[in-house]
Amino acid sequence: MWHVHSMSSGEEDAKFIGAYRTEDDARAAIERLRDQPGFRHFPDGFHIARYVLGKDHWTEGFVTVVNNPDGTQTLENE
Repeated sequence: MWHVHSMSSGEEDAKFIGAYRTEDDARAAIERLRDQPGFRHFPDGFHIARYVLGKDHWTEGFVTVVNNPDGTQTLENE
């Protein structure tokens, strides 16, 4: 389960909340968290996604895009 909300800058802020055995368990977590600071202001930001356990889901490596103070971008980890 994730929580995602848009910030005033227009960027999204995403938080991985947890992995749960069942959808009911994930929904119970939402009920526990929805009144906490931050979450209470964005109650529709919770998203439940199903994942297969015991399987690699990201297999192609990654690069990090760094925004430099001069407005250019640099790719790291290539």
